[in-house]
Amino acid sequence: MVLKIVRYPEPVLRAKCRDITTVTPEVRKLSEDMIETMHAANGVGLAAPQVAQDVQLAVIDVSHNPECISFLRINGQEADMVAHMPVIFLNPRIELGKDKEIGEEGCLSFPRLRGDIRRSISVKVSFQTLEGETQVWETDGLLARAFQHEIDHLNGVLFIDRMSATAKVTLKRRLARLMEEWAEDDA
Repeated sequence: MVLKIVRYPEPVLRAKCRDITTVTPEVRKLSEDMIETMHAANGVGLAAPQVAQDVQLAVIDVSHNPECISFLRINGQEADMVAHMPVIFLNPRIELGKDKEIGEEGCLSFPRLRGDIRRSISVKVSFQTLEGETQVWETDGLLARAFQHEIDHLNGVLFIDRMSATAKVTLKRRLARLMEEWAEDDA
């Protein structure tokens, strides 16, 4: 089922999400619905707070662009990224690579807003699967950027928080206009 994606400034988007201690049928259904919602919205990732759930659950699917990474290691073994998409991850912990780059990002909770965000080029993410297995993914490119973006969501951090000080100044007016448009869209 396609869920409603909440928009900024909905308070749940600023929530520090709760760990998932037990994978219930409701958690499984939520993850399935989130994948369907992400695909319907043409997104590459979606975090639970974006569908008004304050739990440590997110999904990513970058399989539409197999060239978007140069490597993926799962539990230390080289892996085919497309074969592991979409990825559903719970209670993630992230280690950021030292090298950074600026790249354009958008967010499904901020329709029609994009910005240049400085992020680590590579990441190492450990998380639980729906089956209770711990996995460690090491990757770069769009997948690394998506992990950082979605894990930020689970900690109440939004991509606009990562914009440069200069970009934030011009963002205020644009965001106010967009919020009016979003209200009209919902009316």
